[in-house]
Amino acid sequence: MIFSAVAVSLSGAAENAPEWTIHAARVDTMTQYVCATASNGEIGITLGRLPMEVTKVFCASAVADGSADDISKLLPSINPFGLKLIASDGNELAALSIDQSIDMRHAVHSSVIHYPGVKVTYEIRALRSLPHAGMARIKVTAERPVEFSVVNSHAVPAALADAAAVDRRSVNNEGDKLEMVRSVSAYNRGVDRIVAMSSFSADGYGLTQLSADTLRVALEKGRETVFDLFGVICTSSEYRDPWNEAERQLIYAVREGGDRLIEKHNGLWADLWKKEVTAGGNDELTRQARFALYNIYSALSPGSRRSLAPLGLTGPGYYGHVFWDAETWMFPVVLYLNPVLAKDMISYRIDGLDAARVRARAHGYRGAMFPWESDVNGEESTPTFALTGPLEHHITADVANAAWDYFEATADTLWLREEGYPLIKDCADFWVSRVTSNADGSYSVKNVVGADEYAVSVDDNAFTNGAAQRNLRVAARAAAVCGRPSDPIWLKVADGLRFITMDNGVTAEYDGYDGRQIKQADVNLLAYPLDVITDAGQIKRDLDYYSDRLDRKNGPAMARSVLAVLYNRIGDRDEALRQLEMSYRPHLRAPFGVFAETPSNNKCYFLTGAGAFLQALIEIFPQK
Repeated sequence: MIFSAVAVSLSGAAENAPEWTIHAARVDTMTQYVCATASNGEIGITLGRLPMEVTKVFCASAVADGSADDISKLLPSINPFGLKLIASDGNELAALSIDQSIDMRHAVHSSVIHYPGVKVTYEIRALRSLPHAGMARIKVTAERPVEFSVVNSHAVPAALADAAAVDRRSVNNEGDKLEMVRSVSAYNRGVDRIVAMSSFSADGYGLTQLSADTLRVALEKGRETVFDLFGVICTSSEYRDPWNEAERQLIYAVREGGDRLIEKHNGLWADLWKKEVTAGGNDELTRQARFALYNIYSALSPGSRRSLAPLGLTGPGYYGHVFWDAETWMFPVVLYLNPVLAKDMISYRIDGLDAARVRARAHGYRGAMFPWESDVNGEESTPTFALTGPLEHHITADVANAAWDYFEATADTLWLREEGYPLIKDCADFWVSRVTSNADGSYSVKNVVGADEYAVSVDDNAFTNGAAQRNLRVAARAAAVCGRPSDPIWLKVADGLRFITMDNGVTAEYDGYDGRQIKQADVNLLAYPLDVITDAGQIKRDLDYYSDRLDRKNGPAMARSVLAVLYNRIGDRDEALRQLEMSYRPHLRAPFGVFAETPSNNKCYFLTGAGAFLQALIEIFPQK
């Protein structure tokens, strides 16, 4: 297993453990504010700095197909959470101060908003038990007699077409009425629909519902009241009838009630937190670990057979596609802590196996060739301007190696025989057809982009060859477990793949590498996670050489996490801790410590870097 170097026992999340809540005081006065997202793997709700502001919502199933002018990509959703407080003169109430917090244990984002004479506590959850639903709970405390309206509006992004909104009234067979708002928009050139519905649940003191989208609040001094707003989003990509399905789910949410839904939500998160990652007595690192794991868990929906995009459901960055990031950086941590969620990530690749076989044939290869950027259908979706799509082929080995890791962690032989082995075998067959034989009997993989994407169209890239070698070897092992014949060419090619050593004894990143700057770790991945290089002296030579060549400004976070693991393994704990700090601290963005991809950009929340950081933390800090 990937974390076998350290004996780790996972502890439950103690109630008195430190740093479960991230506080941000006076966000209304901050010069930098990078939003955080509440997500449940199906919908992602991004909170803003204004009172009760939701800046954007994404739904995992709202994906645009590729077209003559664009590629397949995740679309912004209708946002059904647009609450505002309106005074009797028709103007929005002006906030005096806004404090925010994120309770990671219970997955709730909160704001405390002070208005003249009124305090409002606003909580929002992407409900874990109702994956297509979100819930806002609002508590109003009157510090003087107050009367105002609460108005909710839906926002439709420009990427959607043919928007229409209507009020709906449901009257059940018991005579109960429910006032609702439904918004509908089209995507995929009118073929698909996204439906968002919302409704208040407001039977508390001082509340009067004036219409489907408006409440009146009237309170005497010292009194308080509580009401809920539910929002549900469904698409025709998942439901043939998203109109009625969204309405049914909304009715269920209201009938179930906010208290019960919060109880279920909290229970499901408590199950997730039964296993976590801590950093000994270092409270700051423990908080960072929890926030990293919180965001990874938030992006996964059990039973969805979907994997993780680098930015989850936080925004449109990288189009919502799935890269090697999933298998190499996030999957190992998920597998280690929660194999049930990890299985969904592998199931996504198994569902894409036929598309990978088609892609291999289209390029003149055998077996399966997985896409560099994979869309909801498992097809290649890399923008055509990026040479990573045609040339970054190590992804096929990354997928196969993750499948083997899943088997090793679970010992599920039936799964390996029926699902895992066909994938691993086809990936191995791809490499046999992909290599070029050399006169000396060795094998080369030519014309690729490796993990270091600054090097394009190179031969014998170290990581590509190392990942392919492991793929070929685990294919032989998987065949033996399944009682299937192993193709002898797998091990012959694996043993013959070229790894080049420079005159200084350092492993060359590729044939002809000349010491130039690199984007991220490549050669160092041969030692971790691939275990192709195991000699401590060679590991140190490669570490010392390539750590000075990493792009400190625009390089992604994962490289420093790899270096931290490796320095720890060769006994240099001080350097391991220094690299660990470099792997996360320059990437944190105010006010919550949202993780950015590089030290110089604000692509957030970068789940890839969070996964790599957690891997390093597990290696360096044995868990109690």
